[in-house]
Amino acid sequence: MQALTHWPLEARRRITGVLTDIDDTLTTEGAITPEALQALAALKAAGLHVIPITGRPVGWSEPFALVWPVDAIVAENGAVALISSKKGLQPLSDGRKQLSRRYQQDEATRLANYARMQEVAQRVTREVAGAVLAEDSPGRETDIAIDHSEFVQLPPEQITQAVQIMRSEGMNATVSSIHINGWFGAHNKLEGARWIVRELLGRELDQEMEQWVYVGDSTNDQLMFQAFANSVGVANVRRFEAQLSHKPRYITEGERGAGFAEVAAAVLAARAG
Repeated sequence: MQALTHWPLEARRRITGVLTDIDDTLTTEGAITPEALQALAALKAAGLHVIPITGRPVGWSEPFALVWPVDAIVAENGAVALISSKKGLQPLSDGRKQLSRRYQQDEATRLANYARMQEVAQRVTREVAGAVLAEDSPGRETDIAIDHSEFVQLPPEQITQAVQIMRSEGMNATVSSIHINGWFGAHNKLEGARWIVRELLGRELDQEMEQWVYVGDSTNDQLMFQAFANSVGVANVRRFEAQLSHKPRYITEGERGAGFAEVAAAVLAARAG
């Protein structure tokens, strides 16, 4: 991981879109900082596409998709997107956007998977000492989440056990900075990024990878770190460094929201220069 100051000017000048994790990347102690929010606004004002991609549930994400200056939020590790509905809808009386939900799986598949996931969740909480469902679970539609560092602290061996149970049941499982997420289906953060660029812009992400930067902080960002030449870890990614098979190419000085603001400043400075 090289210091962000080593990110070449020409590479930064090509950036037209920013994809970013939310927890511990945009947020600090669970809330977005004014600095990170201003960075999002500055990127949008400069004409860039800005799309957070998160393991958080769609219900949790909806209030932020309404008020943050972003094109969309892709939630539940790529399964569902909240997109501003611009055609045929009047703004809400308080000035907020209206949103549409789009899913990668059809309704029948989602319902069948949901029932299976609840069974796995019960097994995890029964067999893993101290394991509890994440507090944002009521807003989840396409995955389950076990809290390991948000309100409950699980030791590494329990985290590993929960992941093993999910995978033994045929689920995908990843570990974010706060949760263990499990789901059925082929989607993930990278597939979610490809999907949202197609849905939102009608373009193929793989044909313009050099025009996007991805910003993240933990092990569930590894696919994105691997795929994007312009990949950045905020400084707190170092606590997962030993667990990363694929590391970000660059790393910020600041942690969490302050680190994201560094990335935004680097992109905007290149466009202004």
